[in-house]
Amino acid sequence: MTGQRLDKWLWCARLAKTRSAATRLIADGKVRINGERVRKASRIVQPGDVVTATPPGRLVVWRVRDSAERRGPAPLAQTLYEDLTPPVEEAADEAQTEMRAGKRPTKRDRRRIETFRAIWS
Repeated sequence: MTGQRLDKWLWCARLAKTRSAATRLIADGKVRINGERVRKASRIVQPGDVVTATPPGRLVVWRVRDSAERRGPAPLAQTLYEDLTPPVEEAADEAQTEMRAGKRPTKRDRRRIETFRAIWS
């Protein structure tokens, strides 16, 4: 195969649980191919394309290696891409750990979180 629909590839690579979730991710503008925002699920991805996606709560950067006829087990899905995701900064991990340490976020913390999410979405 030379190419595959983006929504089907995201589903086969296990970035999205369903094809409709992959389509929704694309329609929301959360997916880029080679730095260009994609708005249609029918966009064809080729081996060598770099797919950047921001599903809720994370960032993934993958280089497309291959396409698949159907969705298979996770080890097979990992052969479809090369992971180029930058390592998570330690400061962000510490902040998340501190927030999850048992205390609830204050109103100020919640506003900061919402501002942060608005910037990255």
